[in-house]
Amino acid sequence: MQQRTISKPVEVVGIGLHKGEPIKLRLEPLSADAGIIFYRPDLALSIPLTPASVIDTRMATVIGNEKGFISTIEHFLSALYAYGIDNLRVIVEGNEMPIMDGSSISFCLLLDEAGIKELDTPKKFIAVKRPVEVVEGDKFVRLLPSDVAEFDFTIKFNHPVIGKQSEYFEFGTHNFIEEIARARTFGFARDIQYLQSQNLALGASLQNAIGLDDYKILNPEGLRFDNEFARHKILDAMGDMMVSGHNILARYESFAGSHNLNYQLTTKLLSDSKNYDLVTVDELQSREFAESFA
Repeated sequence: MQQRTISKPVEVVGIGLHKGEPIKLRLEPLSADAGIIFYRPDLALSIPLTPASVIDTRMATVIGNEKGFISTIEHFLSALYAYGIDNLRVIVEGNEMPIMDGSSISFCLLLDEAGIKELDTPKKFIAVKRPVEVVEGDKFVRLLPSDVAEFDFTIKFNHPVIGKQSEYFEFGTHNFIEEIARARTFGFARDIQYLQSQNLALGASLQNAIGLDDYKILNPEGLRFDNEFARHKILDAMGDMMVSGHNILARYESFAGSHNLNYQLTTKLLSDSKNYDLVTVDELQSREFAESFA
């Protein structure tokens, strides 16, 4: 399997979750080993996709530096993970990614429009060699060695609609599109009201999130999956793992994980070379992972 970029530039305009303003997103192909580079043309600021670029994880994964930032990148990154994209210029005309419908499916469609181009350089994967875990009270995230990429996520909310729910997902591009990509982010009406009073979440609506009051779902169309909340957490986790700059071959497990715990996990993983190998397909013990991108 070779490194991937896109075949042609594509662009789209969507609403930013926090400012509620239109944001133009443009994707451009890059050459082998260039990596994924975010760019803000208003600041002439390039931000490479690495854990070192992460500056905030409280409400979303945010990358940047003292000159500027780009927020809410995780939904987009989960699509890059699913399509195996290694090299890409991501031009964002604003300080956040467009939220689209609150899931990853719009970004998948954008990548379909762009087309996938294979380059002449072998693709590299992060293969986890030994368990890596981050624990915070009863919450945890961990990566375990595995011959396939798999995600097992459990959440628990004191809410009659959500409660405790789980989802297990064995990665494949087609499986991602069918089972994970359409799972939307969610929020509680009381929290949205507070955030909007602080000039945040100004773009939040039932068109780009699942809304809940104290008892029920507010979206008239209901849920896309019975456990859409847990599926979205897997979507987030895939995006947060992609902050490493590579697809990760491992079993990801979590109970009540968050962007912050995921950031700590990727940082801990990469902090010790004994935790992982950076390998090509020919060096993988199992070809099944590479075949999952077909």
